[in-house]
Amino acid sequence: MKQSIDVRLRALGGFAIDLYLIHQPVSISCIKTQMNALADLVEAGKIRSAGVSNFCLHKMRQAHKALKARGIVLAANQLKYNLLDRRIESNGVLETAKELGTSIIAWSPLEQGLLTGKYHENPALMNSMSWFRRKMFGFTEAGLRKSLPLIEALRKIGLKYGASPSQIALGWLTQFHKGAVITIAGASKPAQIEDNAKALGIKLTPVEMAELDELSRPFK
Repeated sequence: MKQSIDVRLRALGGFAIDLYLIHQPVSISCIKTQMNALADLVEAGKIRSAGVSNFCLHKMRQAHKALKARGIVLAANQLKYNLLDRRIESNGVLETAKELGTSIIAWSPLEQGLLTGKYHENPALMNSMSWFRRKMFGFTEAGLRKSLPLIEALRKIGLKYGASPSQIALGWLTQFHKGAVITIAGASKPAQIEDNAKALGIKLTPVEMAELDELSRPFK
């Protein structure tokens, strides 16, 4: 990290690195060593904050402890999280992140497009996917049947706001935990970026959020 940081900063052409993440918990170096390296970069003014990605509860606590010893906050833990994958709520990661003041950055917040509803409308779209993607993310006929009640609720709520199911799904993710979760929605087309951004303008009611919470509990 120390050897490559100046190259990265030059490539950014004057833009700062607001958040630098250790992307995977598997490494030949220990977590304390990694966090000390991040702390050195913060103290040198080369990055503004330090975070991790895909760290379990135990490793997240280790990272937090090591950074805290240097007077630095563990800013974020980037993890897979969405209405169809709520495991971080049941394994203690989300609760611990709130306790530590660490933001959760939700990757794959639309479950690889499954929460858009397009695969429920046209299951044949799954035929163009790799076997690995279908298996890993639940793109099966049984998976579609299991998630259909949630998709129908997203559509119903979306009609009220003139919004797509994906916008409602993103809105729930950012609002349900009162700012503790940030989403990074992937996009392959400009229209998808615009569609995702509109989720910022939707304010779901407590009743709507509770309904989506109830329907997605089987995915904890």
